[in-house]
Formats: sequence, C-alpha cells, structure tokens
Amino acid sequence: MMVSKSVSPSAKIGFIGLGNMGYPMARNLVNAGYQLTVADLDQERLQRFCQETGSTAGNSLSALGAASQVVITMLPEGKAVRQVLLGNGGDAVVPGLAKGAILIDMSSSSPVGTRALGSELAALGYSLVDAPVSGGIHKAADGTLAIMVGGEPAVYEACQPLFAVLGKSFHTGGPASGHAMKAMNNYLSAATLTLTAEAVITGTRFGLDPKIMVDILNASSGRSNSSEQKFPAYILPRTFDSGFFLGLMAKDLRFALELAEAEQAPCELLRRLSHIYDAAEQELGFKADNTDIYRYLESLAGKEQG
Repeated sequence: MMVSKSVSPSAKIGFIGLGNMGYPMARNLVNAGYQLTVADLDQERLQRFCQETGSTAGNSLSALGAASQVVITMLPEGKAVRQVLLGNGGDAVVPGLAKGAILIDMSSSSPVGTRALGSELAALGYSLVDAPVSGGIHKAADGTLAIMVGGEPAVYEACQPLFAVLGKSFHTGGPASGHAMKAMNNYLSAATLTLTAEAVITGTRFGLDPKIMVDILNASSGRSNSSEQKFPAYILPRTFDSGFFLGLMAKDLRFALELAEAEQAPCELLRRLSHIYDAAEQELGFKADNTDIYRYLESLAGKEQG
C-alpha cells in the first residue's frame, strides 16, 4: 500500500475500545486536535467520553470505518480485534473502509494471530499496523507510553504524528513484530516481578526486613523495574493497585509462550511462569492487580498477610 501523507490532526480517526487504557489514549488524541469517531460495548462509558470530548459515537462499526482514514483498536485481545475488523457475517469495520485506510491495533494481541490477520487484510488492500503499548494507565494519561510498532516503514512514518501524541514509538520491523516485542517485554516484566517476590518472601520468612531488602536490591545487581517501581509503590504498602489486571498479564504470557513454541525457541522458564499466572488468575480472578502475584505466592508459602 502506498502512503502519500502523514496522519496529521486533520485526519479522521476511528477509535474502538475505551477501557482503562483506551479512554485516556483517545482523550489525548482529541486534545491534540484529532476528530474521533468512537465505539465501545459499554454504552454509558461511550456516551460519557463523547460528552467530555465532543467526539462522535459510531452508529455501527461499518459506519465508523466509513468515517475514518485511520482506525485504532484497543481491545482485550486479538480475537476481538479480528471480530470488529472483519466480523463473521455481521457488522464490521472493513466493509465500510475506503481503500488506503490504515488499521492500527494497539491491543496486546497474539503475534501469531496478528501475522495471519495482517495477511488477510493485505489481500483486501489494507495495511495493519500492530502498535501495542507499555507503561500502564498513568503513562497512557500523560502521553508517555512506549509504543512498539510493527509494519511497513512508509506506514510507520505516516503514523508518527499520531504516535507522538501517545508516547515514544519504536519501529520493531515488519507486520506482527510489535506484538512479538510486547509479548517478550511482558514476559520479562512478569518474570522479574515473580522472581523478586519469591526472593523477598523467602528473605522475610528468614527474618529480613522486606523494605531493607528492596533498598539493597535497588543498589545491587538484582534490581529491576519491579524492585524499583512496583515494590515501593504497590507491594510494600500492600495497596496492590498498579492498574494492570493480573488476567491481562496471564494472557500476555500465553501469547509469549505461543510465540516461543511456534518459533521452537527455548521456553521452559516461560512455560512455568505462564502456569503460575494462570493458577493465580484462577484463584484471584481476572481483575486482580498484576502485583497481586505477590499475595498469591505468599499464600503458597503459607504466609498470607491479608
């Protein structure tokens, strides 16, 4: 697909998914001057967003597609993205799209599924850009997300003005590479959180002060984003409110494992970690915070503290 101009604030944007991340991201686009047509299953949330921002609620997915030069999806996973874009004999975005429109999936989706979806859309004449984000709801609100973008270089360059509103973008390579990078990032994020939790729980049982342990880790070779950010802010105070669901992390780990197995890469640690998060999700629920993995591991150690 040839891209002749950049996606400047004069472009009309369709935005699907006004959840914890999508809502502030879409609001930032409106504040930057973009005209949005929006859709969400939660009609109350949809109407509130339109009232706050002056955006238009899409009467249907096909109508949203017809009104948009770029359509962004910010949904729980790739199966939902496929459904809203292509449908299954029902309402969908693509039948309403003009030729040359750009589709951007900013959800955390399976890279294996994204590769297949991208090929199908390319055969229909549309570019799918996968652009998952990292940083949580706080960085979504202040426009400082890390955005991992897979897609053709010309399409990536065309979308740069839009991405700049939301955070800092990195071009990871061809289609589906952004989702592959996000899966690997969240694998490492979950791994360091779990490893640090096990170390701190072990040290605490021995008699060490967990706060002093974290201070020492952060001055030593064991430090990580988990020890520097999540432990002081959410785990040591026992608020467990980082804003990212445990169930979403469990899902991302399943995507990472699917990718590793598809590529025949070593994945014994990943497989074990994914099983831990699946079990934690089953016990604590999808909407438990991802930092609640600490409480789950405490319960396994027989020292749940409330």
